[in-house]
Amino acid sequence: MNRNQLRKHMRKQRRAVSNDEHKQAAYCLRANLKSLAVFRSAKTVGLYLQSDGEIDPSLALRWAWAVGKVCYLPILSPWDDRPMVFGQVWPHTQFAPNKFGIPEPLCARKELIKANQLDCVLMPLVAYDDEGNRLGMGGGYYDRALAFSLRHPVYRRPKLIGLAHHFQKVEQLPFESWDVPIDGIVTDQEVRKFIN
Repeated sequence: MNRNQLRKHMRKQRRAVSNDEHKQAAYCLRANLKSLAVFRSAKTVGLYLQSDGEIDPSLALRWAWAVGKVCYLPILSPWDDRPMVFGQVWPHTQFAPNKFGIPEPLCARKELIKANQLDCVLMPLVAYDDEGNRLGMGGGYYDRALAFSLRHPVYRRPKLIGLAHHFQKVEQLPFESWDVPIDGIVTDQEVRKFIN
């Protein structure tokens, strides 16, 4: 399968997950994230709001708030110099839908941060493999926001953790020069580190 065929196939599988299965996966995901030292030690964490059948990190977000982490959600930037930025969220944050219908926190521009200011980014994905490659939705938002880590590999970058349902694993993903590899994967069934 090429990238587009794989995206279509995996998105269909994600959307077929029942509500009960989604809830159970969210509980398992939170438990697995709590066991991950990189997530436990992070002070600032980027997460996402579930859409299109993605595994739901909302329980992990609530736990992160409860233990004092500062949490951020991605915002598709209207400014050319930043493809995607992050806005801080609290339990009572106001949201507005972006062009894809995904809720984003309403923040003033001066309150937004870049990905390199975070300790850990929990990223959605469509598929992943054993080499730490991640296939996203195809817009390239995360890859562009994290491109600094390819240009400056020794730069103190956030740890990048892909979140997925266990069935999103594939044998091998095609890799492009602009693809930013993930440091680890957390699913409803496993925790795996790719990069130390």
